[in-house]
Amino acid sequence: MRVHVAFTPEEEAAAPVGIVVDVVRATSSIAQALASGYERVLCCAAIDDARALRAELGDRAVVGGEREARVIEGFDVGASPREFAAGAPKAETLILTTTNGTRAILTAVERCDVVLLGSLLNLTAVAAKARASGDDVAIVCSGFKGSFALDDAYCAGRLVGALGADGSDAALAAEVIARAWPNALDGLNARTYGPPGLEADIAFCAQVDLLDVVPHFAGMVGLAAEIKRAAD
Repeated sequence: MRVHVAFTPEEEAAAPVGIVVDVVRATSSIAQALASGYERVLCCAAIDDARALRAELGDRAVVGGEREARVIEGFDVGASPREFAAGAPKAETLILTTTNGTRAILTAVERCDVVLLGSLLNLTAVAAKARASGDDVAIVCSGFKGSFALDDAYCAGRLVGALGADGSDAALAAEVIARAWPNALDGLNARTYGPPGLEADIAFCAQVDLLDVVPHFAGMVGLAAEIKRAAD
């Protein structure tokens, strides 16, 4: 078993198992939404795709997401994991589109046979699921608008350590980044991009092993990637 880290989705990285990381906030929010009772999350690249699915599914779905970390006008919910942790689901399906994370998920789906979603919230559970496959793993960081993002690289490094597999140079580099900040909150707060006002969400996303949920790609629904909770 070997692990590689792609620091942006644009890097050519493929493996039987892909783990997508957008720790602040998409993959954290999806894991929390499934843990809170949503049956599935439909991940869309474009706002119009999400709106079209919402119109098609009606009251069976809510639509959420963000651009530049701000809730999209007219959407039912945002993209904060704290929002999904606060109460019962508002529908059986959450439709989600985000600046970076949902696009990275759709990219990984094209390249990997199995796609899991990783974060600090479900670190050990995701690593165990990937390790149990015995196959090579590509960790795909969502990055920020096509560029390197330190928070995703930090989370990727934590995953590399949890996998305990032979790593590429990029995987070794991610581990070095993770070791620089033993405290997860310090690691996420080292990021230098993005608007202010995410402090509470960052603190939430820095919780390690809060959840045992492993989100995985279940298939395509139109242009959206359907994410469900993987079986134990």
